[in-house]
Amino acid sequence: MPRLTAATAIVLLLAAPVAAQSPGASAEMTDADGNPVGTVTFTESGHGVLVRAELQGLPEGWHGFHLHQTGSCEPDFAAAGDHYNPADAGHGLLTGGAHHAGDLTNIWVGADGAAKADMFTTDVTLETSGEATLNDDDGTAVIVHENPDSYGEDAGAGGRIACGVVSFGT
Repeated sequence: MPRLTAATAIVLLLAAPVAAQSPGASAEMTDADGNPVGTVTFTESGHGVLVRAELQGLPEGWHGFHLHQTGSCEPDFAAAGDHYNPADAGHGLLTGGAHHAGDLTNIWVGADGAAKADMFTTDVTLETSGEATLNDDDGTAVIVHENPDSYGEDAGAGGRIACGVVSFGT
């Protein structure tokens, strides 16, 4: 029996890193015509959330990439609302003060229309409660904008070209 217990312990130790990296949430992204353009996954750690984007079918160049306040991608993605901002902070990662929790870094889309990006944020959580949880009653959306974010007081990222609603437990 001890041998079975030791073998079980070894399997559990080897599986732990894989379980720790499993996404706690994801968003299936679509363009304005409803075509699938990829997936964004969210993995909670003890220190923040890893956001991983794997996208395709987008125009080449830099694009603003944000979390928005409402989990809805209705026509033109306007139903997603403004940037996720539970602390009512100003916009801009480079303004020197607090910023919107939904402000993430720009993503680069290559000539082939594909983008892969990892970013880490300590501004949100996937927990079911708390001030900065993405897992709230009205949900959260991920938006890709047509232009890059300025990281200043005015985002300047332009129209919304892709959207996905964050789903939990995936």
